[in-house]
Amino acid sequence: MPVTFTTRIEEDLARVIDEVSREEGMDRSTVIRRFLMKAAKEYLIEKSLGEYEEGKITLWQAAKKCDLSVWEMIVEAKKRKVH
Repeated sequence: MPVTFTTRIEEDLARVIDEVSREEGMDRSTVIRRFLMKAAKEYLIEKSLGEYEEGKITLWQAAKKCDLSVWEMIVEAKKRKVH
């Protein structure tokens, strides 16, 4: 079930959201949800790969945390030069 969050944002970000909204033909809420989902996924990948690199979790565990396949996680690790 959807949950409502209320927050204040900078004017620059509001302009970007409005511009994307116009260009993509979406309402603000949809643009904000997509931005948040992308940022949250990116955060999880970065955090999980950091834990993997520190030896705290396996690559498989990192992939599971991010809801990715092991192969997708390998691609993400290569992009970020994680060994």
